[in-house]
Amino acid sequence: MKINPEQQTYIREKFASLTSREDLLLLLNEAKRMMYGEKCKTIRLKGLTYYANPNFCEKRYTSFNIAKKNGGKRIINAPVKGLRSILRVLNFILQAINEPHPAATGFVLDRSIVDNANEHVGKHYVYNLDLKDFFHSFDRNRVKMGFLMKPFNLRKEKEPLAFLLSCLCTHPFEVEGEIKIVLPQGSPTSPTITNILCQNLDRRLYGLAKRYNLTFTRYADDITFSSSHNVYKNEEFQLELKRIIEEDQQLVINPKKTRLQKIGSSQKVTGLIVNEKSNVHKQYVKQVRMWLYYWEKYGYQKAERLFKQDYNLDKGHVKSAEPNMDNVISGKLEFLKMVKGEEDPTYKKLQARFLKLSPGSPFIEKILHTWKIQGIESAIQTYNKKSNRSQLSSTTTILTL
Repeated sequence: MKINPEQQTYIREKFASLTSREDLLLLLNEAKRMMYGEKCKTIRLKGLTYYANPNFCEKRYTSFNIAKKNGGKRIINAPVKGLRSILRVLNFILQAINEPHPAATGFVLDRSIVDNANEHVGKHYVYNLDLKDFFHSFDRNRVKMGFLMKPFNLRKEKEPLAFLLSCLCTHPFEVEGEIKIVLPQGSPTSPTITNILCQNLDRRLYGLAKRYNLTFTRYADDITFSSSHNVYKNEEFQLELKRIIEEDQQLVINPKKTRLQKIGSSQKVTGLIVNEKSNVHKQYVKQVRMWLYYWEKYGYQKAERLFKQDYNLDKGHVKSAEPNMDNVISGKLEFLKMVKGEEDPTYKKLQARFLKLSPGSPFIEKILHTWKIQGIESAIQTYNKKSNRSQLSSTTTILTL
């Protein structure tokens, strides 16, 4: 959610003046009204302290497995409704206060995977690294230390607030055979907190990149270097890279996901092709075009049956919910617009076909009516609620990494 400069200044000033749980509660409720309006449900001190103590609230998270295409599994930790509501507001506050390193592009306001990919367009060499068990690498003590430091400064008499916030944002999970209190993968605050705690990592990797004349970005656990020259097999570079990540920052490089992509082959950064410009894969456009063709040729009902067959083959290993063809096509077109731009001929043609097929859709009509009467933010919330994005936004983003 967007934060305007006035809100940002107010939140920073109020946070700097916090001295008690009651002050924190007041700020949380003020931030919640900024997000949802005056009629939103108030967060109570009892609920805040309840969810901050895993001994009182053992079932704060529901964990489930998501199958990967490679046959592996990804564990997602979804917070229960009451905790999720608090963490969304807290995340709004954290994003208003923290300013990530310029090289950090994931889960940062006004930055996206397109911004991340654009930095590496047209390079001869693209070098990708992945950090293993990224969110579970940050335990409660490390999170607390982040709140003690700038820009939060919850030191000395304010330290109990740092502990309270670290307890809200972490949870006991089994990690490599033992129980550890760590950041959950699926919590609204986890990505923002990792950006806070990775400031030193980003600064040192940026310094390494500058030394070797490389471009560097980080999107959560996805680290990318690119250049016109190949230094990635240089022993000195590799030793320093490993020292910074593993020895200095206590994170682990996943060797199975480390790859060097050379010019002449398809170079990808956070899922986008970057050989000549940031772009989606040809199959992405081909699939949307095919679904629209089904709709034009056979009508909605038969087209939806064919769509579900295709969609389940592609995404059935990840999503169990029944897909809605209108929502999926609309979402894919929005992503295409974000990547290619709204003036791109391919996007404009596909969007025109989609609007011609569904001008009277009750869902679209409801969105437009909400936009006209209540404004764009309410329209976005209506769209998110319909497509289940509001509850799974952080999880969905994590699944795309």
